[in-house]
Amino acid sequence: MSVSTNDLKRGMTLDLDGILFQVVEFQHVKPGKGGAFVRTKLRNVRSGAVVDRTFNAGVNVGLAIVERKEMQFLYRDGADYVFMDAGTYDQHQVPSSVVGEMGDYLTEGATAIVAIHAGNPIGVELSASVVLRVTSTDPGVKGDRVSGALKPATLETGLVVQVPLFVNEGDSVKVDTRTGGYLTREK
Repeated sequence: MSVSTNDLKRGMTLDLDGILFQVVEFQHVKPGKGGAFVRTKLRNVRSGAVVDRTFNAGVNVGLAIVERKEMQFLYRDGADYVFMDAGTYDQHQVPSSVVGEMGDYLTEGATAIVAIHAGNPIGVELSASVVLRVTSTDPGVKGDRVSGALKPATLETGLVVQVPLFVNEGDSVKVDTRTGGYLTREK
């Protein structure tokens, strides 16, 4: 299956010479002289590397059919993560290389979107933020409330984030999955 470079959209997955790329940005350019072209930024699905590619306008490029399924994370099995399809209850093993940094935010029972191409998982997406429990951090001292002061806290997944001084062990905190930063303390 192919798509014209005139019809590219953000988030599309392209199959270029057997390598999958996701469209990050694109721009149609019509210079005063010569033909129009499309300037793109593409992210390699496997490695995460971003490359710049320029195509002539109207040229067909390969479109990869990617299915996104909502799945529940069950447990880790060695280096793999085991997910269950919410609709069919089938279990899928996803290698840690595909899960990547999202593994720092996965707790048992968490819901994720798993992208599948040709029967193989190629990526895991989580919501913009997740709530995780603090398992260890230095105790906050009464009166120690310096504005903007931070301390390290280890979360239930093993991820270490910088949190304000008033956060204690056992508290739940909301963490941004895109930056890994603390957002707020949850009740």
